[in-house]
Amino acid sequence: MQTHSFKMMDGNMAAAYVAYRVNEVCAIYPITPSSPMAELADEWSASKVLNLWGTTPEVIEMQSEGGAAGTVHGALQTGCLTTTFTASQGLMLMLPNMYKIAGELTSAVFHVAARSLATQALSIFGDHSDVMAARTTGFALLASASVQEAHDFALIAQAATLEARVPFLHFFDGFRTSHEINKIAVLADGQIRSMIDDKLVHAHRARALNPDNPFIRGTAQNPDVYFQAREACNPYYAATPAIVQQAMDRFARLTGRHYHLYDYTGAEDARRVIVIMGSAAATVRATVAALNASDEKVGVLQVRLYRPFSPEDLIAALPLTVEKIAVLDRTKEPGAVGEPLYQDVVASLVEMGRKTATTRMPVVVGGRYGLSSKEFTPGMARAVFAELAKTQPKTSFTVGIHDDVTHTSLEYDTAQWPTPDPQLTEALFFGLGSDGTVGANKNSIKIIGESTNLYAQGYFVYDSKKSGARTISHLRFGPQPIDAPYLIQKAGFVACHQYAFVNSIDLLRHARHGATFLLNSPHDAQQSWVSLPQQVQQAIIDKNIRFFVINASAVARDQGMGSRINIIMQAAFFALTDVLPTDEALERIKDAVKKTYGSKGEITVRRNFAAVDAALHHLVEVPVPDTISGTITMPPTVSPAAPVFVRHVTARMME
Repeated sequence: MQTHSFKMMDGNMAAAYVAYRVNEVCAIYPITPSSPMAELADEWSASKVLNLWGTTPEVIEMQSEGGAAGTVHGALQTGCLTTTFTASQGLMLMLPNMYKIAGELTSAVFHVAARSLATQALSIFGDHSDVMAARTTGFALLASASVQEAHDFALIAQAATLEARVPFLHFFDGFRTSHEINKIAVLADGQIRSMIDDKLVHAHRARALNPDNPFIRGTAQNPDVYFQAREACNPYYAATPAIVQQAMDRFARLTGRHYHLYDYTGAEDARRVIVIMGSAAATVRATVAALNASDEKVGVLQVRLYRPFSPEDLIAALPLTVEKIAVLDRTKEPGAVGEPLYQDVVASLVEMGRKTATTRMPVVVGGRYGLSSKEFTPGMARAVFAELAKTQPKTSFTVGIHDDVTHTSLEYDTAQWPTPDPQLTEALFFGLGSDGTVGANKNSIKIIGESTNLYAQGYFVYDSKKSGARTISHLRFGPQPIDAPYLIQKAGFVACHQYAFVNSIDLLRHARHGATFLLNSPHDAQQSWVSLPQQVQQAIIDKNIRFFVINASAVARDQGMGSRINIIMQAAFFALTDVLPTDEALERIKDAVKKTYGSKGEITVRRNFAAVDAALHHLVEVPVPDTISGTITMPPTVSPAAPVFVRHVTARMME
């Protein structure tokens, strides 16, 4: 087992890092949220970065995802190791070629940042709608659930497809995993090389269409043989689960990271179990740990290999004591008896019960969560376990929304639960799209993760308008690996980079007692306090919050940086959190400035350096009085005279 090299990466980069090294052709057509995978491959190819075999992969950008899939199909027929990256409607355009690639038993891996499909509306955000629409193509579906798993499973899928000859669709949650930055153990080239069997690569090449070795493909078949030929692939799919597990076992010996087709976590004698796949599995694990600490008997089963589905392995992973199961799907299939994962679990239990003559059948209910990146918290998972505890738990339920039409939703506690690890630092940053806040926080989290022994996680919330819309950056760091795919509820540090937000957003709603609040304010310390809305003042007093202000906009103007305040606020953040000695933190920021802005010229770099140096001289703590004397109140979201629909629907959406 080799020594780990740790780096900060997001899920897209983690997957692309491996995919680029184990392929010779990348056919691309970027689509959100998978675009960074294609862009990174293109960038590396242009920079002549080599793959495992010492050649530069050829990156071919087509005019649509359908064209990219056709290119993949054609390149595979020449014996090239070929991949692509896509999501959502892009994946739908690839389906015809995917049926052919799978029907011809051709080794390949597609990497998908799973995303909603356009139905009543288009959404760029994440769920499993697209990959579930591809489940009948014949591709194996392998689900990773974190940035580390996206990195690892990109390799496991490549190793497995070469042996199984079944093509793989490796997917992870769009945005929640694809855009989360986390500290991961990066695979060394030697480890990657050890997972790829040269004999299997040569076998893949030998199956290429070649005039020296004639072979016919792409035929038309009639009723006399089509059915029989369609069934001929059965042995390959029957063998695939064992091949994937063997690849996982081989990977564990190389890295020490152990995976299984279905991984169970929780009480050995659990009565209630949630079955789930994707990033939300970590959310349920946190819930299970907290509930079992209170003497409950619960567990979670994480599905990693979804196709081919293996009933034997699923049942073997469940505790024998299970009485009730809730299967959570991150998709909706209108008109179906239940969503896809739910139906597979029920069918597996029935089939295995028939084969083993088992008479006891757990109660199984299905539910939906997290469509279009809707937040899924431990409190919501606890509500599912509470529903399972009922004599007749609801099925086909939803959690995370309020369904006042068909009444499918479960009630859940919106307060933070469980209590976060006291060793974990959590910070929130409010900014505007394109104001540099997100970029600065990405640099900050990389500085923390790569310059200290701390683990770090960064996640960035913005809507589809992006530029000019509000952004909220969620940063966590602490001494242990961070696997928390949900938003921060109680932050120890809150920064507001846009002063106007104090009058329109409840900035301190998620600040914990004793937190630090940093505001980019145009006023001095005294005026900053009296200018705050009463609600903000009261929160500062009630939660014993330390309040700091900096006129970052003035500092930026003085240094010739226009409205770019991100570097200034970043310096203030490091000064107030003490995660690094201040002098060291400022040097790290300047190193990041060189990397980020070096190509824009020496003047730009010098201006940023000057802004960093000036930042701390303008950082001021505001004395907080014991009581409120101001009368400024936050305006209502809409006028009280607005129509009923605007007050009760539009206003709530705006809030």
